[in-house]
Order: sequence, then C-alpha cells, then structure tokens
Amino acid sequence: MTTTTQTHLMTVEEFINIDDDYHRHELIKGELLTMPPVKRLHGIVAAQLTFLLLQHARANHLGDVLVESGYHLEKDPDTVLGPDVSFIAHGHYGDLPDGYTPGPPVHAVEVLSPSDTKGYVERKLAVYLETGTRSVWLVNPRRRTVEIISSLNNRRMLHEDDEVVDDTLPGFRVKVSEIFA
Repeated sequence: MTTTTQTHLMTVEEFINIDDDYHRHELIKGELLTMPPVKRLHGIVAAQLTFLLLQHARANHLGDVLVESGYHLEKDPDTVLGPDVSFIAHGHYGDLPDGYTPGPPVHAVEVLSPSDTKGYVERKLAVYLETGTRSVWLVNPRRRTVEIISSLNNRRMLHEDDEVVDDTLPGFRVKVSEIFA
C-alpha cells in the first residue's frame, strides 16, 4: 500500500473520477491510498466469506452483502473505504442511487494482505468504528484467524476450531476453518 504525492487533500468528487483500472484506492481524511490488486489467497478467502454471508443474509432476508463497495464515511476531509466484504441491513439506508454509500456498513470484513501494515489496518479499523460500523472482522489467511471487533476495547481472536458468531448478523454461525476451506 502506498500513498501518491498530493498537493492538496482530495475530495470525494475527485476520488470518484480516478481513472485507474490497475490499482485499488481508498481515501482517508483526504489522503489517497493506492494498493495493488489482491493476490490469489486473498481473493479465495474473500469469495468464500462473501458466499457464506450472502447465503445467510438471503435465506433470512436480512439485507445486502456487498464486495469492495465504497462507503463515504467522513466529510471535509473526505474518507471513502471499500471493505473486502460488507453488510447493510434492510432499511438501513433505504433506496440509494448508484455511487458510494453515504455512511458506514453495519458490518465490514477486511481480509489482510501481506502488504498491510499494522498501522494502516488499525487506522482503517478506527475509522470504521468511529463512523458507526458495528462490527469489523479482520481475517488473516496466513494465520487462519478471524478477529471480531465491536469497539477498540472489545476484540475477540478466533482460531480454526472456534465458531464465528456476530450479533450484527442474526443467526450466522460458521467455523473459522470453513472460511479457509
């Protein structure tokens, strides 16, 4: 993950018009962050999580599961994050036009990549929680763990034999090992 040289804080209007098909971008407090495309293991784990969450959300009519969709979380300076997987409960925002969701997801999943630094991950985590995301999962494919975070002081590390249960997804239960199957 790198930042580009900027002469000013970028706005969401400038950010939405970036023309770059080769990188992923996020905007934190006006600072443009550029990441390379994810690698295979990251993609497999994100796809498995999307499948498990989507299957549960649809079967129980809970809401929408999104992949790498942008959330406009802060203004002046602007912050736009795109979690690997996210969940929005039915009725949380009502009908929205296409574009970035104006506010936080109920639930965000970040699949950690080897290039993610602890500082970068903690910075994103703080933004999610400060702007109203109720739960964030940090999924580590190399260690095969899931950390469930509902506040900076409430963090649970789960290992392969543990079961993922989260109040933001009523009735959802899955063994951590199934996420990495």
